[in-house]
Amino acid sequence: MREGKPVGVITRGTTGINRLRRSDRWLVHSPDVTRMLRDAPAPLVVDLGYGAMPVTTLEMAARLRTVRPDIRVVGLEIDPARVVEGRDGVTFARGGFELAGLRPTLIRAFNVLRQYPEDAVDDAWGRLRSRLAPGGLIVDGTCDELGRRCAWVLLDRDGPRSLTLAWDPFDVDRPSDIAERLPKALIHRNIAGERIHDLLVTADRAWATAAGLAPFGPRIRWRETLRLLSDLGVPLTPQRRRIRDCVLTVPWSYVAPSR
Repeated sequence: MREGKPVGVITRGTTGINRLRRSDRWLVHSPDVTRMLRDAPAPLVVDLGYGAMPVTTLEMAARLRTVRPDIRVVGLEIDPARVVEGRDGVTFARGGFELAGLRPTLIRAFNVLRQYPEDAVDDAWGRLRSRLAPGGLIVDGTCDELGRRCAWVLLDRDGPRSLTLAWDPFDVDRPSDIAERLPKALIHRNIAGERIHDLLVTADRAWATAAGLAPFGPRIRWRETLRLLSDLGVPLTPQRRRIRDCVLTVPWSYVAPSR
């Protein structure tokens, strides 16, 4: 890896065991992600900004190896005090948005841009996209301290492709509760006239309509909510299996900021 001054600023570094489990589960079942990893000749995954402990990087590596056992994983931290010795086949090094000169197949950057101003997002995305290997993908996301409420954007070399919202079915009263954990590109756009606001309002209404299924649990109610949303014309990405989380994925164009 190339030596040099990392690009970016030191963030709080908050992390915790299993905090990113929902995004990990999504990664190993996303057809686009798994196809890309399986087709790559030598897949390299970079976990950018893993925080004060490397636990979520190690967890991601173990989960992604169920898709591709020979995957190489590197955790990067801009704070040199957080760089630890490699373990379990994972390497750790100092780096920022320049990715220490690496060209990854997959980049995960969780809870990094949340601590930056909104106008820094495009430049950060541009830097990461320019470092991708051919066909590579980026996951830029945000979650709460326990990982019960998460949201992330999937990007490729051309730009953002989709938005995913995921949460513990027993942790929210309505879908719009996830708004506080929207990625930096959208968190200030949850206002009237913006597409993400319209989506959350529509999801809340569908959730309310499905209230009759509440006695059967929030997962059953959420499946009905997804059906209602689909009937309303929301372009949901189909789920190929039943999952424990409440998950909603839409094309980026459906929620992109209007200005």
